Amino acid sequence: MAAVTSESLAAVQQEMAADLGRADLTVAAELFSALDVLDTSAALRRSLTDPSRHAADRKALVTRLFGDSAQQLSLSVLTSIAAKRWSKERDLADAVESLAVTAVAADAERHGLQGLEQLESALLGFRRTVADSHDVQRALTDPQAQPQAKQTLARRLSPDASEGARLLIDRAVTASRGLRPSAAVEFYAQRVAARQRHWIAQVTVARELDDAQRAKLARSLDSYFGRELRLDVVVDPAVVGGIRVQVGDEVVDSTMATKLSTLNRRLAG
Repeated sequence: MAAVTSESLAAVQQEMAADLGRADLTVAAELFSALDVLDTSAALRRSLTDPSRHAADRKALVTRLFGDSAQQLSLSVLTSIAAKRWSKERDLADAVESLAVTAVAADAERHGLQGLEQLESALLGFRRTVADSHDVQRALTDPQAQPQAKQTLARRLSPDASEGARLLIDRAVTASRGLRPSAAVEFYAQRVAARQRHWIAQVTVARELDDAQRAKLARSLDSYFGRELRLDVVVDPAVVGGIRVQVGDEVVDSTMATKLSTLNRRLAG
């Protein structure tokens, strides 16, 4: 992925983080619908990635196209994407797909980490089922098969999938955008797994914690980050003392090793 595309995707994700946190499956479905339009119109993709057009013009074009069919949150995501620069035309469409999956994950996240884990499990379970059967693979990639027939087969293979998992699985078997259905599902699962990191506190300490210390730390971190976290504790004597905590992209580092390193840099400077 080119640097400009990586930077633009990261910027959109940061800008829309709070809004996407309250997204639901309707938002996901609307973003996927917009993606279908983008995938079928090279002229539209060129217009929205043309660096000679002002960002305001690209946002206005998106509003004209989707303003009457998408709710405000979906439209905000689409205009945010359109305002950025992208290395290739497809990169813009890929960003829409990525944030549509994020919206599905956000909907599952309302049930906490368990909801995300169930969503990921359903996706990976479907991928394994497909991978284990050459007949199923042929049926799902048959260009002559109707989309409805593929969806019906997918439902038989994953009868207990949640509504969010069903939306993603149906997309994978009918609109995989050049990927095999199993690969598309794996991509979706990877996005869901990335979302789970916001619920896992990676804790690095110099010495093993006992049960009482773990419980106290868990309560403190839950309060600090505002949600119930799962601790992933790593013992690393190199930190010397103190503690390092990472939740998603946020890092809290009070280790002695870090303090000594900072002091050394200041003395050297």
